[in-house]
Amino acid sequence: MNNPTDVKLFFNFRSPYCYIASKTLWPIVDDFNTNLIWRPVAGWDLRSPPERAKNKIPLVRQDIARYAKRLGIPLTPPPSTTDPTIAGAASLLAEEQDLLRPFIIEVMHKEWAEGLDIGDPDVIFAVGEKIGLDRAELTDAIVNESKLAKLQQHAQEATELGVIGIPTFVIGEQIFWGQDRIDFVLDELRNLQEK
Repeated sequence: MNNPTDVKLFFNFRSPYCYIASKTLWPIVDDFNTNLIWRPVAGWDLRSPPERAKNKIPLVRQDIARYAKRLGIPLTPPPSTTDPTIAGAASLLAEEQDLLRPFIIEVMHKEWAEGLDIGDPDVIFAVGEKIGLDRAELTDAIVNESKLAKLQQHAQEATELGVIGIPTFVIGEQIFWGQDRIDFVLDELRNLQEK
């Protein structure tokens, strides 16, 4: 059997495009021998700066509504002030405990389907309770300096690789930016599988 193919995923929980990706990325791990290398980032990292984002919101909301309708998924945008940093830190704990997939799915649902602020620790605690994360460990994770520093390291790594937005998938030298590039990621994995 071949070694698994590393697929780095740069992800910001605040991105509506990461919400769409959270519904469509799973064939990458379900259908191929891959090693998903989770690279969450914090705050505004890998997103448009706040002044530009303010101007983009109406267009992005239209665009995401079209994707949500096509996928048949609910869409209720969260408050524009939502800070995804604690969700990113908590996701590192979820990854350590083999609960990353349900964590991503539930956090994105709370944020983009229910319109909740994932910067509110109670929202993250509700997700943790639902998927089986220990509350005390989760409470520590969202303020853990090492986990918060990892989020910044991931943003730096992304910059060094030439990643310019999220979600972004990296396979070797190939960079696939956007939830609408997942088909190309799957094509790349098929090509590698055939070699």
